[in-house]
Amino acid sequence: MIPNAIHPRKFALSLVAIFGLVALAHAQESVGPQTSAPPPVPPAHQNAEHTPNGQKISVPAGTRLAVVLENGISTHSAHPGDSLYFHTSFPITQNNHVVIPVGCYIRGSLLESKRPGHIKGKGEFRLRLESLIFPSGYTVDLLAAPRSVDSGGRETTDSEGKVTGPGGKGKDVGTVAATTVTGAGIGAIADGGKGALAGLAAILLTRGPDAQIPRGSAMDIVLERDLTLDAGMLDFEGTGRPMHATRSAARRDREEQ
Repeated sequence: MIPNAIHPRKFALSLVAIFGLVALAHAQESVGPQTSAPPPVPPAHQNAEHTPNGQKISVPAGTRLAVVLENGISTHSAHPGDSLYFHTSFPITQNNHVVIPVGCYIRGSLLESKRPGHIKGKGEFRLRLESLIFPSGYTVDLLAAPRSVDSGGRETTDSEGKVTGPGGKGKDVGTVAATTVTGAGIGAIADGGKGALAGLAAILLTRGPDAQIPRGSAMDIVLERDLTLDAGMLDFEGTGRPMHATRSAARRDREEQ
């Protein structure tokens, strides 16, 4: 037996121990500041079907919106500064997408209100629409005015958003006045003359018909300046929520499955 010879089993164990120490040292050296760039991360798949967040959509000035009045307006009780409320009744589309859906709310205000006169002058008021609220809660400023009113009456509108009521008071005064003169000229029918004078006095003490738009009336409004919308906030998917919220909810549902 050779005294200095190493037993094969002990030699193998020594090699295993040496390799273990080398691996441990290498692992300890790798922990610390990174000296080389990490491998590139492949870009996440983006949904090209929808308009990306941050992109703007412009609805041009002159666009007509069909709306319905939520609260009635009348020169009998209206005052400048009163709030007006509407909702859209027909969608506005762009590039095969609905950009302003049915059911959006619009808030406006009454700028002027004038009652009809006792002898002449028609009732009139002027209004302006100022904000648009989507079903998702997304709110934008707008500037719009009415162009036509389907109220069942004889109200008319102009390009400045003024609504004018029907006339007829002056005609009534003229009719009664002519009757009064005729009755006084005849002189033989004194009671008839007194009755005509009383009728003329009654008309002079009353006003002409008020301008009014009842609740539920259909109106056409026109944008007076471009309306800028955030595409990421629009409900292209018909869920009542913005697109980014819809995609986040769908992604969360997939992860939970």
